[in-house]
Amino acid sequence: MAKKPRPQQNQGAVLNRRARFDYELGDELETGIVLTGAEARAARDNHVQLKGAFVTIRNGELWLNNASFSLTLNKKGDPSARTIDTSPRKLLAHRAQIAALEAKRQQGSTIVPLRMLTKKNHIKIVIAVGKGKKHYDKRETLKRRDQDREAARAIKHHSN
Repeated sequence: MAKKPRPQQNQGAVLNRRARFDYELGDELETGIVLTGAEARAARDNHVQLKGAFVTIRNGELWLNNASFSLTLNKKGDPSARTIDTSPRKLLAHRAQIAALEAKRQQGSTIVPLRMLTKKNHIKIVIAVGKGKKHYDKRETLKRRDQDREAARAIKHHSN
């Protein structure tokens, strides 16, 4: 009997939903990432979490910190053996792009990962420069979201 094909989950996009809530985001940049085989497999299977992750610049290179990769261990007899790896990973970008990010970071901004994409054989990270929101900004965001939801619900109920 033939194996069933793996279900494709929204084209391999891993989202960092918390980034849009915690930061006022600027322009986005798509970068490559250096991964080992087990890390690439975890990324393709969407076993990655970007919540709490951030990007630093060291020696003119971009590094992704605090991203959780759930790696499969090759233990005999235990197919579900997994470990969490949060070690820093190098991001690939042009020198001019890194210099522009460094200039914005010097002004007090943070570089945050927004989503991880898997395109054919490539795994990419979309990063953006963000300015941290204050608590009252976050409350305003929640209030606006609730108002939009109520308005949509009222329109839907009224049209029926």
